[in-house]
Amino acid sequence: MVIEQSKRKAVICMGKKQSIVIGAATLAAGAGVAAAAAVKGYKNSQKKAEKKAVEEAVKKEYRNTERGKHEKNSKGIYYTNGNYEAFARPKKPEGVDEKSAYIVGSGLASLAAACFLVRDGQMPGDHIHILEAMDIAGGACDGINDPTRGYVMRGGREMENHFECLWDLFRSIPSIETPDVSVLDEYYWLNKEDPNFSLCRATVERGKDAHTDGKFNLSQKGCMEIMKLFMTKDEDLYDKTIEDVFDEEVFDSTFWLYWRTMFAFENWHSALEMKLYFQRFIHHIGGLPDFSALKFTKYNQYESLILPMIKYLEAAGVTFQYKTEVTNVLFEKTDDGRKIARAIECKVDGEETTIALTENDLVFVTNGSCTEGTIYGDHTHAPVGDAEVRTSGCWSLWKNIAAQDESFGHPEKFCSDIEKTNWESATVTTSNPQIIDQIQKICKRDPRTGNVVTGGIVSCMDSKWLLSWTINRQGQFREQKKDEVCIWVYSLFTDVEGDYVKKPMKECTGEEITQEWLYHLGIPVEDIPALARDEVVTVPTMMPYITAFFMPRRKGDRPDVIPDGCVNFAFLGQFAETPRDTIFTTEYSVRTAMEAVYGLLKVDRGVPEVWGSVYDIRELLDSSVKLMDGKSPLDIELPGPLNALKVPLLKVIKGTVIEKLLEDHDIIQKKK
Repeated sequence: MVIEQSKRKAVICMGKKQSIVIGAATLAAGAGVAAAAAVKGYKNSQKKAEKKAVEEAVKKEYRNTERGKHEKNSKGIYYTNGNYEAFARPKKPEGVDEKSAYIVGSGLASLAAACFLVRDGQMPGDHIHILEAMDIAGGACDGINDPTRGYVMRGGREMENHFECLWDLFRSIPSIETPDVSVLDEYYWLNKEDPNFSLCRATVERGKDAHTDGKFNLSQKGCMEIMKLFMTKDEDLYDKTIEDVFDEEVFDSTFWLYWRTMFAFENWHSALEMKLYFQRFIHHIGGLPDFSALKFTKYNQYESLILPMIKYLEAAGVTFQYKTEVTNVLFEKTDDGRKIARAIECKVDGEETTIALTENDLVFVTNGSCTEGTIYGDHTHAPVGDAEVRTSGCWSLWKNIAAQDESFGHPEKFCSDIEKTNWESATVTTSNPQIIDQIQKICKRDPRTGNVVTGGIVSCMDSKWLLSWTINRQGQFREQKKDEVCIWVYSLFTDVEGDYVKKPMKECTGEEITQEWLYHLGIPVEDIPALARDEVVTVPTMMPYITAFFMPRRKGDRPDVIPDGCVNFAFLGQFAETPRDTIFTTEYSVRTAMEAVYGLLKVDRGVPEVWGSVYDIRELLDSSVKLMDGKSPLDIELPGPLNALKVPLLKVIKGTVIEKLLEDHDIIQKKK
């Protein structure tokens, strides 16, 4: 120890001169090394720069212009089309076995999300939990035989070819009726063999064919108003109503009768949504008058769509927890802008409880509901007063979530005025020959064949309620008797007196609604009371929020499917925002579900984009001719000098493929 200390001391006490010499030598050596390293580093950096320059030059010469076309957006998804990705199966997402999912609600959107988690997310089924306030799944897609009331269908679902996400889903859902086929197979075969179309779209004077005859009866000014709306930017339609952009030129037309009764639009609804509908279904304008654009399931929506999904999910091990009302989802906001769902507050059989969450727990919430607060009457009781009201708290849940962050939307824009968002429907069941014969006289088909009957709604043009009715393929319920016919009736105006029953529909019993319907059906007046009392069972359902999603709105009122910053949370359904698609459709629910699952799980597969008919010149040409009842847009008087350009323009395109295109689609119409 002493020796070591001495040596150390000697070193420390070396002479100044020696120290300087040693230091100088060290510096010289270091400088040499540094110089050598600098030269080497320069050469290396030069080589790297040269290599990078070569790579950049290669990139510039690279001619594949689709590079980056399908890169994922900020929500973790991308859109695509065609069958290349439609037929592909994605790889299992990283870390999915460590994740779980809580899905609030069990409507179509929620069940679709669970199906995508199982199929494409490849999440173990027992990691997926569906929390439902009611004692039955399905949400708005219902269809039941209530032993105390009778058959009940609050609504029905019309579908078409280009519900890309819906059919992507149901190709994977096994039929519960036919072995070894999918729900899509079943649906496809049915609508091929029994195509849908109407033989009487509207009646007047108590059951007489109104002979709308496929005509829109729009004036030139009315056509121009529609075309102007079609071309208007979204932001110019924020918070505007349909009556802000249309006048009587449109409202007095047969076009508006078709539109408002088929889609349940009212004059005070969103002009933006009207425009989006027009663009979304531009390829179906020609099929609007006779419903040949539509396709329907064999049975009611619950038995045809919901039950097969439930069976598929149960087989996968997904858990359904009923009588569980979710009241709030609590979020943590981090300094870097992330929003993490940390807890689900709920009532289980009325008892309050909390589900703690981690970032690996994904939460999907259907915000808002069109059937929330449905009031059920029966044949002898109106849906008023002490009638049963079924509620699940969807609107209050959304309000509680929205209070936590601006990006979660503005529910009050949609649910604050039930006078503008309600209408009423009723399910009528009968086997009476006199009534069935009168139905057959109007729709020109026997309702008891099992095939298409009305093909869609029959609207009573002169009804003060603006009453419409429809009969889909019978039986609408698997257990329905062979001679029974189920009719769905609805009215847009629930607060005005009827033509036969001098009461508003909302105050009527099932029997009284039946009387009004039989009156417009053309049943002899003296027979109506007894038939309505003894030969029919009718269940009315008043829905205060059935058209809430049509209320005027602006950007941000509906939250994004995955709100900005959310890492484990997404919205589903009709009140979430997704590009270009239209609400009040099965497709919209399924699309939001696919986007939510793909985004949160980082599923590497494209979401099918909304069908691009609005960008297809052929569809635009066809629809413009059909909207004008066969006339060419060239016949319209254009403003100012534009009109004078028509003749020179036709000369310029003569003999070209453009001329042929315009001839093929009746823009240039050959003289007969």
